[in-house]
Amino acid sequence: MTSTDASSSGDSEGVARLERAVRAAEDALIEYEIAVETFQIEVDNFSRLHHQRLGPVYSRLDELDALIAEAVAAKTGDPADLDKARELRAQVMPMPNVEELFNGWVTDEGVVPDAAAMLTGQSARTPPRVRPSEECRRLYRELARKAHPDLAQDDNERDRRGEFITRVNQAYANGDEAALRALTEEWEAGPALVLPELTRAEELYARLEWLAARKELLTIRARELEESAIGQMLLMAPDDPDRLIEEVAEELLARVERREAELAGMAAGGAGASDAEGASDAEGAEGAQG
Repeated sequence: MTSTDASSSGDSEGVARLERAVRAAEDALIEYEIAVETFQIEVDNFSRLHHQRLGPVYSRLDELDALIAEAVAAKTGDPADLDKARELRAQVMPMPNVEELFNGWVTDEGVVPDAAAMLTGQSARTPPRVRPSEECRRLYRELARKAHPDLAQDDNERDRRGEFITRVNQAYANGDEAALRALTEEWEAGPALVLPELTRAEELYARLEWLAARKELLTIRARELEESAIGQMLLMAPDDPDRLIEEVAEELLARVERREAELAGMAAGGAGASDAEGASDAEGAEGAQG
């Protein structure tokens, strides 16, 4: 074997190792991306359920806090108490676009029937829980590998891929196999990517660099999801998040009962004081007449 043959053989072996490394990194990244995307779906689903089931209770608690603060301020006349009452009342005043802010559980006209059901103990419709199938995962995996915007070589191609991947993510979030299949066909029929002239080794090294950068971005996104309030709640009960909702609901409803009892006690105390003041005034008038 000549030195040229040996060098060629060594280059081929090096490229083969790079190809194996790229395939392994691609497989690992795609699985990680699917896991992050799936967790995002769970967070979104749980967030909608949380707002639908618990939103009315939080609203009732805010209203009771405002009423109690207003009762205290009316009794004391203290400027600090008056400021607190105004501040708490402002928190329960209607706001524009509340449908969007609170996912439809309350509108400018008040709490919607499904949301109000939580306060009355009636059943409410729960939002659909979407859990992508294995076939959805497979289709998503293939599309993410082929069409990700970071594979683009220019801005126009990046924009095209970004718009396409947005549709892919939505179809995956909906668990829509048919839509993912249609998107696969659409991508295959689309314009082929024109790559610059690189050696195979250069292409593989560039691919490894992209995979590493993409993994870092996904890690940041996963951390943000896990550290969010809804993410933290999901991590407390990953297998049965509905049970966690029920536990939180019980605790909140108990707080509502305590607030209502406190407010009722203040009202009763105020009425008693008014009656006593009236009796005292009547006695004083009789004494003056006598």
